[in-house]
Amino acid sequence: MANTSPARPTALPDPAPAAGGTGRAPAPRALLLAQLSNSVGDGAFYVTSALYFTVAVGLSAAQVGAGLAVAWAVGSAAGVPLGTLADRRGPRGTSVLLALVTAAAVASFLLIGSFPAFLAAATLYASAQSGLAAARQALLAGLVAPEARTAVLARLQAVLNAGLAVGAALGGVALHAGTRGAYLVVFALDAGGFLLCALLLGRLPAPATAAAAAPGTAAPATAVLRDRPYVVLTLLNALMLLRMPLLSLALPLWIVQRTAAPGWTVSALFVLNTAAVTLFQVRAARPVTDLDSAAGAVRGAGAGMFAACAVFAASALPGLGAGAAAAVLVLGSVLLVAAEMRHSAGSWQLGLGLAPADRVGQYQGFYGAGVPVARTLGPLVVTTLLVGGGPAGWLLLGGAFALAGAATGPAARRAARTRPRPDGPPAVSSAAGRP
Repeated sequence: MANTSPARPTALPDPAPAAGGTGRAPAPRALLLAQLSNSVGDGAFYVTSALYFTVAVGLSAAQVGAGLAVAWAVGSAAGVPLGTLADRRGPRGTSVLLALVTAAAVASFLLIGSFPAFLAAATLYASAQSGLAAARQALLAGLVAPEARTAVLARLQAVLNAGLAVGAALGGVALHAGTRGAYLVVFALDAGGFLLCALLLGRLPAPATAAAAAPGTAAPATAVLRDRPYVVLTLLNALMLLRMPLLSLALPLWIVQRTAAPGWTVSALFVLNTAAVTLFQVRAARPVTDLDSAAGAVRGAGAGMFAACAVFAASALPGLGAGAAAAVLVLGSVLLVAAEMRHSAGSWQLGLGLAPADRVGQYQGFYGAGVPVARTLGPLVVTTLLVGGGPAGWLLLGGAFALAGAATGPAARRAARTRPRPDGPPAVSSAAGRP
């Protein structure tokens, strides 16, 4: 882990604390409960929605795939204006509104009967989800002290994984029943989870916002797009997020088509990943306390992802039996989840720490667009590289992860130098820069 001493010449200067970062005790608990309330429903929704749309609604698999790709593309673009709305109107009210819109979008899936209706509902769902993610980040930034944010986010991630696992189990019950009524219960559960999320978020204190405190001085809604250092950082983070389809798409295809490992290995690796994040994400995030340690975490994550990709490539070596191939895949998955947790912790700290205090929602809306972009483009990229390219494709992808991780530190240092300091102009030297 990188040295965080102020005297270190390459240390990243810490920006000014966000306005309203008081670290109120009730905020993390309420945020955790809100996260849990909608993640259980989401877990059930994720494992049943494809079959519901194809079997119950009658859409083709191609229509579902194309509709979701379009919906998430629109949703990723909606994150910035909806995040800006949170900055100007307040993150608490905006979070509540978008949670209610998400609940309505999920409920609307129960009424669709055609592809245009599905596309409209899916676009509303994806846009509300992207905006809600940005608004909740802005809400967290306003209620939690800067030095505690990464720890709180780690707990939120652990709760998210636990909720998704519970929800997936409930969705499995619905799949076993296979009836339209069972699917309707799942969608009602997801919509109810977002209603409860809105209720919990609405009971939080409303943090002060810079835009509200100084009417008429709000930054343009596209200010983040002109912040080139932050744009570069966001692009590097999006590249790192191409790891997302590895477990859900690339590895299952790889295991079945290229290795001698048994089919149940796919489920075992998913359970391993989910359990590890639930149990160890908080611990993995503890060393990440400032921008310097965050950059070190992302750099280490890139190296870890390269190692994982190399191990996955080795699982297809000739002569490996079923047991040996499965063992190699487990080793690669351990390396991957360890890197994933380090990357998550580092990216949270960088994304929030380098966002101006009066534009957290807008900046998080842009930074968070890497997730829907990875969901949209990731499957095409990883299947082309890995299924088509074989072991060489794994090494190429791993090399891209390592380069992106290594480039994040310099990009973050450049972004930090452009940030205003609490006692004067933007910092230009980290040696003299810490307050």
